[in-house]
Amino acid sequence: MLMDIAATEIDLSGSLSAIGYGLAAIGPGIGVGIIFSAYIQATARQPESAKLTQPFMWIGFAVVEALALLGIAFGYAFQP
Repeated sequence: MLMDIAATEIDLSGSLSAIGYGLAAIGPGIGVGIIFSAYIQATARQPESAKLTQPFMWIGFAVVEALALLGIAFGYAFQP
């Protein structure tokens, strides 16, 4: 009985790490949404500034997505 519980905990730890990363991926998803909504609002207010603000939008997008990819990499690197 005790061995079955221990085996269940070992299987559960892998599932919990996947759930943890899934929850951590919500942050970059929200960040990307905020970045693009800010760009759309800025372009709607001043259409002539679209070419000026677009590179900053892509840089922000790349930084946010890089953090998400680092989360995946650290998840694999620090597995028990």
